[in-house]
Amino acid sequence: MKKEVRILVCYNSPVSIFSVYNGKPCANSGNAVDLSEYSFVSQMNQIVEKLSSKFTAVESFAVSRDINSLINKLNSFQPDAVVNFVESVEGITNYEYCVAALFELLGFEFTGNTAVTLGNCLNKLRTKSILKSYGINTPSAITLEPDEILTKGKIKLNYPLIMKLEEEDASIGISEFSVVNNFNELKKHFGFLKKTYNKKIIVEEYIVGRELNVAILDGKVLPISEIDFTGLPENLPKIVTYDGKWIENSTYYNHTKPVCPAKLNSKIKSKIGKIALEAYNVMNCRDYARVDIRLSKENIPYVIEVNPNPDVSSDSGFARAAAAIGIDYSGLLETITNLALNRKRNDSLNQAI
Repeated sequence: MKKEVRILVCYNSPVSIFSVYNGKPCANSGNAVDLSEYSFVSQMNQIVEKLSSKFTAVESFAVSRDINSLINKLNSFQPDAVVNFVESVEGITNYEYCVAALFELLGFEFTGNTAVTLGNCLNKLRTKSILKSYGINTPSAITLEPDEILTKGKIKLNYPLIMKLEEEDASIGISEFSVVNNFNELKKHFGFLKKTYNKKIIVEEYIVGRELNVAILDGKVLPISEIDFTGLPENLPKIVTYDGKWIENSTYYNHTKPVCPAKLNSKIKSKIGKIALEAYNVMNCRDYARVDIRLSKENIPYVIEVNPNPDVSSDSGFARAAAAIGIDYSGLLETITNLALNRKRNDSLNQAI
C-alpha cells in the first residue's frame, strides 16, 4: 500500500561552466560538458517512477538560480518531504548548501544532510581541520589561492602530493596529472588548474595504497567497497579520476572497477568501519554519506573526504553497497525518503506535546 504523502524530488538543472572537467588539457575543451551532472539527470524519470510506487504523490523539480520558482513550487505543492538531490545550482557547487538552507528557512523537511554539514564538507581543508581536531587521521595539506606565487618554501609537505579543487566534488579537475612528484611538476599543474578553474587548490600528501569507499546509511556502515586498479598502466597513479567516473572507454574508466564487499581481514574491516563512522558523526552527517579512505601499505587508514549526499543513482557505489545487504534500488530511495518523513512526524508529535 502506498503511503499517502506528497514528495518533491529536487535536483540541479545541469549547466556546464568550465571549459574542461577532467583536469587535463583537451583539444576540444570548448565543447566540454559536466557529465557528472547530466548522468544523474538522465535517471530522474526512473527515480520518480520508483518513488511513485511507494508514495501517492511524487513530482520532480529542476532547481536553477530562479529561486522564486523553487519557492513557488514548494508553496503550491506543499510536500511532506523534499528528496534533495541538488548538488549545485547552474554549475556553482557552493550553492548546494544554500538550497538546503532555503528548505530549512521555509520549514520543509528534506532528505540528506543539513546546510551546515554540506557547507563544511564541501570545503576540503575545513573538513580536514575538523577531523584532525577529533583525532581522526587525514593526510596533511595546504591550500593555494589561484593568484598565489609559488615558492618551494611554501610547500612544506612530503612528496608525492595530490592536487584537487578545494570546493568541487564528483572528481572534477582530477586526472593522472593531479599526483605530482616534485616542485616542478606541482608548479606546472598549478598553472593549468588556476588558468582553467580559477579556484582554490588543495595540495595534500598522497597516500600510496588501497582506495576504499564506506557508505553509511542512517548511521549504519554498509559493506565496504574498494577500487580495483588492475590493468591500469604502471605509469598512472592509482586514483579515482573524472575520466574514471564519467568518461566511458577511457583508460581510467576501464581500469578503476569497484569491488563490493572489499577483501579485507576482519580486524582491518572493523577499523575502517569505525573510523568512517567517527568521521560521519563529527561532521554531523545524517541520513546518508560516503567516507573515502586510503589504506596505506602499512595498513594505516587515512580519511580523504567525507561526502554528504553522495551520488545515489542506480549504478552508484552507494547503491551497490546497499544491494550487498539486500536493499534494492527502490528500497534505498524509499529508506532515504522515509528518514525525512519520520523527522517531520516526530517534529509534529513534539509540537503537539
